[in-house]
Amino acid sequence: MANETSFDRRLARHRHELRQVYDSLYHDAAAYDYFEGMLRRMWQERSATLKRLDARREKNPDWYRGRDLLGMLMYTEAFGGTLKGVQEKLDYLQEAGVNYLHLMPLLESPEGRSDGGYAVADFRKVQPQLGTMEDLAALTDDCHRRGMAVCLDFVMNHTSEDHEWARRAKAGEREFQNRYFFYDDWYIPHQFEQTVPQVFPTTAPGNFSWCQEVGKVVMTTFYPYQWDLNYANPVVLNDMTENMLYLCNQGVDVIRLDAVPYIWKQLGTNCRNLPQVHALVRLMRMVCEVVCPSALLLGEVVMEPSKVVPYFGTTERPECHLLYNVTTMASTWHTLATHDVRLLRHQLGQVFALPKEYGFLNYLRCHDDIGWGLDYPFLSQFGSGEVEHKKFLNDYLTGKWPGSPARGELYNDDPRLGDARLCGTTASLCGIEAARYERDGDKLAWALRTDLMLHAFMFTLSGIPVLYSGDEIAQENDYSYHENPLRWADSRYLHRGKMNWDAAAQRHDPASPEGQLFHGLRQLEKLRASHRVFDGGADVWVINTFDDGVLGIGRYHKGEKLVALFNFTPWEKHVAVDELGDYYDMCTGEHADKNWITLPSGDFKWLICDFGRTE
Repeated sequence: MANETSFDRRLARHRHELRQVYDSLYHDAAAYDYFEGMLRRMWQERSATLKRLDARREKNPDWYRGRDLLGMLMYTEAFGGTLKGVQEKLDYLQEAGVNYLHLMPLLESPEGRSDGGYAVADFRKVQPQLGTMEDLAALTDDCHRRGMAVCLDFVMNHTSEDHEWARRAKAGEREFQNRYFFYDDWYIPHQFEQTVPQVFPTTAPGNFSWCQEVGKVVMTTFYPYQWDLNYANPVVLNDMTENMLYLCNQGVDVIRLDAVPYIWKQLGTNCRNLPQVHALVRLMRMVCEVVCPSALLLGEVVMEPSKVVPYFGTTERPECHLLYNVTTMASTWHTLATHDVRLLRHQLGQVFALPKEYGFLNYLRCHDDIGWGLDYPFLSQFGSGEVEHKKFLNDYLTGKWPGSPARGELYNDDPRLGDARLCGTTASLCGIEAARYERDGDKLAWALRTDLMLHAFMFTLSGIPVLYSGDEIAQENDYSYHENPLRWADSRYLHRGKMNWDAAAQRHDPASPEGQLFHGLRQLEKLRASHRVFDGGADVWVINTFDDGVLGIGRYHKGEKLVALFNFTPWEKHVAVDELGDYYDMCTGEHADKNWITLPSGDFKWLICDFGRTE
């Protein structure tokens, strides 16, 4: 057609499947017609600047798979005070090498009942103290000019009980009650409870709450003030998809689908990872490819690998572009505590066997707690029972275990089940906090070395490495949350403290811990960006070091070969590697004898060999 637009072209490519998947969920022709019309309207509202970005990334669909992306996760208030404050700090982020910025939830939510911003009262308004939607658009525009991408959470499982839909449901409007799960009595909720696990059994037990205003029961999987949305109602999907596209039209590049496994509910099931969930995520993927092809979907699936991987979809029907490498994160801290790499080596072997097209976000710490969802059947062969092992990990990483340098706190502790989770900054869990408090220079040197080693391990993996704001300057735990009546009961605020800009000013002092870590990370980031062996298309495998305290990873791509070694023990190690090639130390430039490699405690080596570039 002479007047065919890019939208028409993309819609034509996806329309058959889009309609097919939609109909498999709803069988509602009028709802689909509205859905397709809404997609066109949201594309029309997209700015010319963003449409140009769409065109550029359409030509390079693998733009996020390279070796040059480095992410940083932050709370707007903690980092810059406001969105304008964050924009004023973009020079600092660029100095740190960051070009992927994840802003934690910043949409309007009620104070004291927000779950850290995950109880959204309005998907089109920014929390007033943080700024406005215009400020967000200005920030993303500035980021794009600097070559930076912006990620934002999209809380799609539920709304706040203060959301307009919930308020109208409380007022008795049946149309809006149908957007949630309302029941006249506890009969059906009790049936759900027979098969649906509890997310927070100690702090928010059960999956339903009583709504006094209408005298009915409402589904609240997470907290009583977060009402689950009913995606079996096509109006919910249509309007929530529009909300997602509205955020994309503000310049958001990466949509983090929060709690995605929970979004479809069906009586008689565990309401997790149901087939309809994958149909909805596939719809979301096609919607982005039609309306805003420069945007990516990041799935938050905090479950065992067998549940995580299906959210990539298939080659023919892809779902999420990116997923969190949550199992590796938890296994990393297990390895630091046990000084034993066998579980991590086993788990990485499974990750490395996945198709190279699968893109992971790799991280040491995030805004949330560390949950010990480890492979206990594998650990059982070494005599580790689940309950006692979790207790050991928590004792070690809270500093209760004799000789442990870690300083963390428990979250959601359930002494009956022994199933507490863990909080703390990377620096404090590595021992930097304890060493500085004790003024022990040797302990501090070891802790800094260990912190850098863990980051080097993260950079060695394929995918996008993401720092938590403050980790680049060894920021320690913030115990002031104990004094805040709205936060004292939530130990996750231990590692959500305000950015210490006085400490950040020390990053140019090579004698300071802040300077040592900041510049150590920058060296690793630059090396990673300059060597093709870190490309997402590289072959990656586990190397046998013949030492259960030392992890070995090999990478090969276009003639470059990397042997990466990580000493997770408090002792010096000597290892040999049976890998073809003549190696030098990537960090020092010195020749390396692969038959006698010395690794100080808590240290690592990146050994590189160039066989000559081959295409």
